Amino acid sequence: MTKTNKFPLISGNLSLDLVNTELVKRGQRHDLLLLERDVLEWLHVIKAENAFWDDRLFFKIEERIGQVFLCILEMRAVLRERFELIADGQSIPDEFISFLENKIEKAPFIYKLINQKLIPSPIGEIEDVLLSLIAFDALTLIESNKLPSLKRCSNPDCVLLFIDESGRRKWCSMKICGNRKKVARFQHRKSDDE
Repeated sequence: MTKTNKFPLISGNLSLDLVNTELVKRGQRHDLLLLERDVLEWLHVIKAENAFWDDRLFFKIEERIGQVFLCILEMRAVLRERFELIADGQSIPDEFISFLENKIEKAPFIYKLINQKLIPSPIGEIEDVLLSLIAFDALTLIESNKLPSLKRCSNPDCVLLFIDESGRRKWCSMKICGNRKKVARFQHRKSDDE
């Protein structure tokens, strides 16, 4: 039996997927990273997108999970605050870019050829390695000019963020909020017809 993934990996971006570990269920805000084991589970889930993450890396994470846990939560808080402001139309401040660059400086990258692709691999303390990867992802969103396309879900009860390069997307995901709204509209129309 396969375990369903509790994390809404809707963006394909490490930094946004981290921010989206806070969500709303049944009208209540939920933090999916309440415990150290939640962070470990999240890291295992996102590992598929990161070719160089191996058992050795997870052993280091488990050795320093207390520090990793605190650093991940601090990074998420900064990213959520800044990403929400950007989604609301504010520009990307230089201080935010400097903050991300400083995270990378603590764990600079070497490069490895994995499956015929050159993959950046940060070196340093494991918590700095993780923050460097997350910061690098956020900086690539800035560099590729995708962050100005950052949006909030149209569902006012949802706190998930996503990149909308088409300018037409309304929902964080059809599975999460889009279908709920379609069902609610259908139920409302059905009750009006009765």
